[in-house]
Amino acid sequence: MAALVDTNILIYIFDPADQRKQRIAGELLERGLRENSIRIPHQAILEFVAVTTRPKGHGHNAKPPLLTLSAARREAEEFLGLFQILYPDELIVRMALRGAAAYQLSWYDAHMWAYAECNGMGELLSEDFTHQRRYGSVLAVNPLLP
Repeated sequence: MAALVDTNILIYIFDPADQRKQRIAGELLERGLRENSIRIPHQAILEFVAVTTRPKGHGHNAKPPLLTLSAARREAEEFLGLFQILYPDELIVRMALRGAAAYQLSWYDAHMWAYAECNGMGELLSEDFTHQRRYGSVLAVNPLLP
């Protein structure tokens, strides 16, 4: 059964601030590609470009973005070519609305969960959910925990 990968896994591949998480994220995607065992929602591609091209922090202490806009776009194209991407439909949006209410999730997290729920994914790989909690039929797993 395939697992859904959240945006933070994609971002860690390009974030050298935590080399352990960077290594785990890279290994996870490599294994998922080799075994055809992960899916990426289109939302994660959009968020990936937005987050990796935004400076980290504010004011004088701001650090440069992880990627230039052209590099982020190129990496997004790579994801699109390598992985099966899931796209929203009315069922996913309706499920996200219900999930946000039922589980008190943010809109973005509810939408991410709805992709997994509606597409029969057994796991949602993310830092943003309670580890080992079941949301509907989907088990949230944080593969980046020590």
